[in-house]
Amino acid sequence: MFKKFLVYLLFLLPWFLSSIIFRADSAYYYSLNQPFFAPPPWIFGVVWPILYGLIAYSVYKTSPISTSNYKIYLLINYVSNQLFSWAFFGIKNNFLALADTIIILISSLYLYVESKILNKNSAKYLIPYIIWNIFALVLIFSVFIMN
Repeated sequence: MFKKFLVYLLFLLPWFLSSIIFRADSAYYYSLNQPFFAPPPWIFGVVWPILYGLIAYSVYKTSPISTSNYKIYLLINYVSNQLFSWAFFGIKNNFLALADTIIILISSLYLYVESKILNKNSAKYLIPYIIWNIFALVLIFSVFIMN
């Protein structure tokens, strides 16, 4: 049981990399014109660890039977997810953050489909991530247009 938990942690911890390297800049976030539905910054600090836990669990359950397509979609999704913090908070480029969010959403959809083919049970853990990505796309698009 402990070994399984350690393996799960190996899938989980890399998802936090960009949040360690590129700290969320609340001052920048508040300086932007925001749509009425923009959440306060602390919401992101609650939602993302939960989503990362669900993503990691899905990957953990799917990894023993993963295909090359699955690995490619996972890699694209992971890299683009990590690049968002750099684009938005690091270089403060809302257009690049918007483009990256589109890639994140598309790759998360592909990841879900591939996961469902490999392990229907593990795919369901990606549904909250997809829902959040849709919200994030609407939010960053609104921020881009308003600024």
